[in-house]
Amino acid sequence: MLLPFYLVYLILVFLCVAGCEKLIMLRYMLSRIAGLVGVLFIVSVISFALMHSVPGGPFDARALEKQQMVPENIKRQLNEKYGLNAPVWKQYALFVRNAVFLDFGYSMAYPNRTVVGILKEQWSYSLQLGLLTLLFSTAVGVGLGIASAVRPNSIFDYLGTGVSILCLVMPSFVFAILLQVVFSVWLGWLPTGGWSSPRHFIMPVLANSLGAILVLQRYTRASMRDTMKANYVRTARAKGLSKNRIMFIHVFKNALTPLLTVGGPLAAGLIVGSFFVESIFRIPGIGFYFVSAIGSRDYPMIMATTLVWTLIISLAYLITDLLYALVDPRVTLVRED
Repeated sequence: MLLPFYLVYLILVFLCVAGCEKLIMLRYMLSRIAGLVGVLFIVSVISFALMHSVPGGPFDARALEKQQMVPENIKRQLNEKYGLNAPVWKQYALFVRNAVFLDFGYSMAYPNRTVVGILKEQWSYSLQLGLLTLLFSTAVGVGLGIASAVRPNSIFDYLGTGVSILCLVMPSFVFAILLQVVFSVWLGWLPTGGWSSPRHFIMPVLANSLGAILVLQRYTRASMRDTMKANYVRTARAKGLSKNRIMFIHVFKNALTPLLTVGGPLAAGLIVGSFFVESIFRIPGIGFYFVSAIGSRDYPMIMATTLVWTLIISLAYLITDLLYALVDPRVTLVRED
């Protein structure tokens, strides 16, 4: 399988550059990669089975959307072209054989474009949205968490709690529509959708940041509050170190370690893209094409985006575990007998 070989090669290069003396990390990574292959297989089986269990087919959905029936002879030709007339297990075997070489075929909704070509062309939009969301949510969430931890029961603590409650009770798609109504329809300050200028970035980034701000604010506050009670912090205070030095060197540095647990997968999820936000604001990213693929029953696009999302999230968990072990010497990657 080509993809795991590429991953193993990158890991070996990383180990050589880092000058790792032991093979513990290599053994751990190889075991995780084997588990990743198993996860991709299970996700592909479940997705493929659910996709084909829905009555009808992609051409029936397209005919229903256009309110125009497809003649049976044309439908048979299309099914033969895409291999949909074969048994489901043969279709899945053919899909796996091609997916190993990153060949997902042509999109059914866009017959002149390959799925890999669509992902390459539209990925930049999801990446831009994810990076902007990550920067904004990190600044707001970590900033409010630090302010809440340093000054508990103050206006900053109440503000951080209020923002977290808002992010908790307000779904991103509801907040996105609310932003459109207020800033586009009522006030006319911002465009309702698109992704061509900085004015188009504001509302999608705000709507996409709700979940990230909630997680980062609560984790930062809780982690810093726990760290402030540690013995080495009391020792630093007893030595007469300044409050700022204690907070930003002794407390904040050690409080960042638990944030890696959620920070890696959170960043990966943002970079992959938000399906609802991209659809509502008509951002031509991967999430937008995924939602469109579900509506049009575009089988190759559905499978490709599902596996790509699974792969990125799984790799994010792996990288997070490795960084956690590197940052905190107390964490080990293997069980010691």
